[in-house]
Amino acid sequence: MAQLDRITHNPAVMGGKACIRGMRVTVGMILGELGSGATIEEILADFPYLEREDILQAIRYGAWLAQERELDLTGT
Repeated sequence: MAQLDRITHNPAVMGGKACIRGMRVTVGMILGELGSGATIEEILADFPYLEREDILQAIRYGAWLAQERELDLTGT
């Protein structure tokens, strides 16, 4: 998926979790920061090796995963 070219999976890095450009920064960490109220600018200040497009792709990747399938949470 060309629009998610910054999202990488490598079993040797963070156990194969979705990461940003092969670094030890996971998509989940970025989404967790945003979910806790951090702004993109705050994340970029805390992690100067990240770029705005890294964060935007993490958001798009999370949205794509959420659309991927429906789960029956009722247990029936």
